[in-house]
Amino acid sequence: MAWKTLDDMDLDGKNVLIRVDVNVPVENGKVTDASRLDRIAPTVLEVLAKGGKPILLSHFGRPTRGFDLALSTQQVVPALSQVLNRRVHFASSCIGQVARDSVETLPEGDVLLLENTRFHAGETRNDRGFAKDLAALGDVYVNDTFSTAHRAHASVEAIARLLPSCAGRLMEEELSALTAALAHPKRPVMAIIGGSKVSSKLVLLRNMIGPMDQIVIGGGMANTFLAALGYNVGQSLCEHDLQDTARDILAEAKADSCEIILPMDIVVAREFKEFADNQTLAADACPRDSMILDMGPKSVENICKHLDQVKTVIWNGPLGAFELPPFNRATDEVALKVAELTEDGKILSVAGGGDTVAALKKSGAADSFSYISTAGGAFLEWMEGKSLPGVAALVDSAEAA
Repeated sequence: MAWKTLDDMDLDGKNVLIRVDVNVPVENGKVTDASRLDRIAPTVLEVLAKGGKPILLSHFGRPTRGFDLALSTQQVVPALSQVLNRRVHFASSCIGQVARDSVETLPEGDVLLLENTRFHAGETRNDRGFAKDLAALGDVYVNDTFSTAHRAHASVEAIARLLPSCAGRLMEEELSALTAALAHPKRPVMAIIGGSKVSSKLVLLRNMIGPMDQIVIGGGMANTFLAALGYNVGQSLCEHDLQDTARDILAEAKADSCEIILPMDIVVAREFKEFADNQTLAADACPRDSMILDMGPKSVENICKHLDQVKTVIWNGPLGAFELPPFNRATDEVALKVAELTEDGKILSVAGGGDTVAALKKSGAADSFSYISTAGGAFLEWMEGKSLPGVAALVDSAEAA
């Protein structure tokens, strides 16, 4: 798979349309977390350094009836200006005369942010006419938002087929990390898959069996597998109707020489709350009136022994009820082990997904991972082996050039 990057593009004197993600939390008109804006900066500043005019396209929220003041990208302008240390101008539409005038009058060295692309129905319909209206504003298109790459939207997919196109630095970083972890991993390679439900990750689990040497299954998902092995799981979160599916996955993994690692011991409680009275038991000894909320220390030790032997780790989903201490212990200890091995240069570690990012940050291990993806849906679909429209469009554009 090959796509162009900023290194391949002549940007001097060009109007450069950059698809970014400014969908940040806002309270009372002020951005409360600018971390997503921080990740935009390298591409925007590089475009400026190469003589281009950055024109930023983004959605914000999910408007349903056209313009909605509460979902205007204008409220992001002050925070974005501060992050970039540049003046950021705003156009009250992303197409039409207003947008054209804003592009033509943009002073050199400044940045232009266009209004929410989703105020137009053509955006989510991937309408080619709307994409042409967007493309008319620029000479080059840069996609720098992997988080929306799984959406076949006009500012993500259709526009990339209308202009010379490339990946921005954030998109390039994300694609490179995921390619290294999934397409061409150093072996042995382990996937750590957690979360609450098997049903939400069936495609993911089946897609992981082929490329993975080992798969750790934790969280509520593990309960369904334990039940499938005939273990009592008490009042635990468990999809009993998927026990046959769990057995099929175990059989498929065995046939493909992929080792499935399930909990050896469990931490159980009678209440789902912080610091609930709990006990550690063998995996097959959950009392009928209790629920499994975490893996036990033997399970953690077993996973860590396997980690000492692998070269690549891909992580999606917590191993227990990490929000409720002390049921965060297994997630934290395994995360810190992965972080230690990463810092020592022994493994490549890539993680992604909303709960995953929150859990790894809470453990204090996130900063030591090789790469943390904040692109929830796109990250999962990539792991599931699906083609992402935004990435496919960049590849097709590169091949057509």
